[in-house]
Amino acid sequence: MDTGSAREAEPTASVEGTAGAIEDGPVWIALPPGLLKMRRLLLVVWLGLLALAAGLLPGLLAGPAWAVFAVLPLALMAWGWVMIDRNWRSWRYAERADDLLISRGVLWREETVVPYGRMQLVEVTSGPVERHFGLASVQLHTAAAATDATIPGLDPAEAERLRDRLTELGEARSAGL
Repeated sequence: MDTGSAREAEPTASVEGTAGAIEDGPVWIALPPGLLKMRRLLLVVWLGLLALAAGLLPGLLAGPAWAVFAVLPLALMAWGWVMIDRNWRSWRYAERADDLLISRGVLWREETVVPYGRMQLVEVTSGPVERHFGLASVQLHTAAAATDATIPGLDPAEAERLRDRLTELGEARSAGL
């Protein structure tokens, strides 16, 4: 797989519809690896500082044996490293003819379907840390708050392309409502 590409096609099963037509499943697009790098860096920075404080302060104040408290944040860092990878791999999205699918979650799988005609606002946001890693997020707002959705960690060009496409499709679909 090309590491520069965020596209990941999952094997799709053909489903026979009621009218006898055959439909292909959606083409899922994975999130770019920059989001994984950003989240891992944040994990190492915050838990590294916590491990330093948990080992240094008790070690200096109560004796070197108390520096063992630094092991807990380090163990959390190792566990978090694996969990962040699993969470990153679970995120994906697919553009279909009438709606956008967003799938995420490891233990509790969540799939959000956002119909193009129900979209009211599509935002592209990027905080300072995201900008440093060359990432942006797409936030979709609909009339029903339950179907608002976010796609984090996209390349800015892909986020803008997706915003423009979703806005165009939303305007075209809502014209008939």
